[in-house]
Amino acid sequence: MAATDGSSIACMLNELIAERIDQCPQEALPSLVGDILCEIVDNRLDLLPLPGSGATLERWRVLAAIAGRDLSLFKLYEAHTDAQAILAEAGVTDIPPLSVWGVWCAEPAGAMLHARRIAAQGSLVLDGEKRWCSGAMFATHALLSYRNEQGQACLAAVDLGQDGIALEDDGWKAVGMAATRTATVRLTGVHATPVGAPGFYLERPGFWHGAIGIAAGWYGAGAALAEKLRQALHNKNDPHGLAHLGEADCQLSGALNQLRESARFIDANPATTVDRLALSTRLQVEAASQAVLGHVGRALGPAPYCLDRHSARILADLPVFLRQSHAERDLAQLGTLCIEGEESPWRL
Repeated sequence: MAATDGSSIACMLNELIAERIDQCPQEALPSLVGDILCEIVDNRLDLLPLPGSGATLERWRVLAAIAGRDLSLFKLYEAHTDAQAILAEAGVTDIPPLSVWGVWCAEPAGAMLHARRIAAQGSLVLDGEKRWCSGAMFATHALLSYRNEQGQACLAAVDLGQDGIALEDDGWKAVGMAATRTATVRLTGVHATPVGAPGFYLERPGFWHGAIGIAAGWYGAGAALAEKLRQALHNKNDPHGLAHLGEADCQLSGALNQLRESARFIDANPATTVDRLALSTRLQVEAASQAVLGHVGRALGPAPYCLDRHSARILADLPVFLRQSHAERDLAQLGTLCIEGEESPWRL
């Protein structure tokens, strides 16, 4: 899969989506997001540099730029491009042209996929359900996680156009991220192709690269909100507002530097497992985004929530999306990694 210059993709994506997203009424947004995603694929604007290829920061800049326009579109675009990266890491090259991919690997209690292998064909048959399937109404294909008989995490590719697949999208009650059309997918006798060996999905270096890619989206949305605050304070004598902007700058600058350093390290060490780096980056970006949410509201009052469609959507979407973080569980995991090394991790 050929990579395209990230800066060019970002510019072309902005031309494709900016005015259409900004002018779209909320009730029409899910349909528009799906249409734009298909147009992106049709125009080959999904061919981002792969993580660890030497241009990881360019990849994340594109993701951040899309998130700064609309987080629902980012969620679907990030999943599609993450699927491409996963397939490339697994050595899969036979990808259907113009296919739109989801990555559905959440494994909540009570939702199980059961797989049985068809030995003669080397393929699988899946039965059960997957929850939290973002973009299920738009995707043509998906990567799904399942557990084998030994309890190992495994991955399979599924063509969603076959019989035996039912979608239920009436469970989403939130206003935030509603345009992703996140659904429960029920599978009955669905044929699938294994991707990688057992354990591949969680053990590969790219798992953590993709985790930081999500954080790049959080950052892009937070930066877009902070820019609204910066623009609102132009030519105003508002010391309290400026104090909020200053704090937003401190938070975002730290997150920005962490993302840049992470990209640099990954490009220099593409085969290294970067779990500590990824957790630290995600948690720092999460904290910065949470801080910006608070400072924008405290500085500008209800206006960005009520009178500006762009900021109102981010303010509704970002708190929901940030809960993809595991919060204190991730902090505890990071703390464990910090004490495993022999030397202090904070030496300047």
